[in-house]
Amino acid sequence: MPKNLLEQLREVTVVVADTGDIQAIEKFKPQDATTNPSLITTAAQMPEYEDIVDQTLIKAKKDAGSQATQAQVVSLAFDRLAVSFGLRILQIIPGRVSTEVDARLSYNTDATVAKARDLIAQYKAAGIAKERVLIKIAATWEGIKAGEILEKEGIHCNLTLLFGIHQAIACAEAGITLISPFVGRILDWYKKDTGRDSYPSAEDPGVLSVTKIYNYYKKFGYKTEVMGASFRNIGEITELAGCDLLTISPSLLTELQNTVAELPRKLDPAKVPGLSIEKISVDKASFDKMHAGDHMASNKLAEGIDGFTKALITLEQLLAERLARLESEMVAAG
Repeated sequence: MPKNLLEQLREVTVVVADTGDIQAIEKFKPQDATTNPSLITTAAQMPEYEDIVDQTLIKAKKDAGSQATQAQVVSLAFDRLAVSFGLRILQIIPGRVSTEVDARLSYNTDATVAKARDLIAQYKAAGIAKERVLIKIAATWEGIKAGEILEKEGIHCNLTLLFGIHQAIACAEAGITLISPFVGRILDWYKKDTGRDSYPSAEDPGVLSVTKIYNYYKKFGYKTEVMGASFRNIGEITELAGCDLLTISPSLLTELQNTVAELPRKLDPAKVPGLSIEKISVDKASFDKMHAGDHMASNKLAEGIDGFTKALITLEQLLAERLARLESEMVAAG
């Protein structure tokens, strides 16, 4: 019986589920799973995950003490909710879960390091080894420097919102475990910038960007893994078959599973030695210059941080409303 695209993809690439939806993770049984503020906020509003939200709020209220204000309880629960989802996900998958640092700390190295250590401490308290957690950090210069500090402590990082080769090189030189270049968001920018409706998959600007990063890493022997993310269609995914990892939404996982066709490997370290690639050294000055010169990368990084920040504000409001309802129910129950 011929294999579907998902089965073939798994033979050359580690498939990761890009979702906070635990039922979807149970369905596709990926090796790893990634979450972000938008995904956690969406999942927290789904009726099937009310128990995770409620349990997190109730424990936060207890731990905060009887004198704590509602705002203090919500703040504590907010800090714990991503870990609560992560713990549930880790019961299903054999590998790692990515949990994101508050996007509002993206330009603050020290605060990012402190928050990452706190997340790892929460997982440790729940019996989860740090090897099963990737701390997600936006790939600002400050975020990359935070990742460098954390990696030296044995805390593994996933640098996200990555759009340019300068970000990728800085991450590799900092010894980051994994990067998440955003394929679909790059395509979105180019479509808007050029007025084009579409690109052939092999010419997709996001696909070309990830291919360039992958080849650069393999050419110069960097250990940092490349995980393509943010896909808009399965053509982008099939063009990156062979990438170290790909994190894919449940809807596109379903489409891959339902499609039977040949899947040739497109990215292959064996093909890299013959490529002519210039080595680039990146320090803060060159990073800033390259970032300013790459309008797509600078626009999409700022937009991504802003989007995740808005999702976090929505989540805080959701938790405050849910806590108020829980407290009313407790009073009514006597």
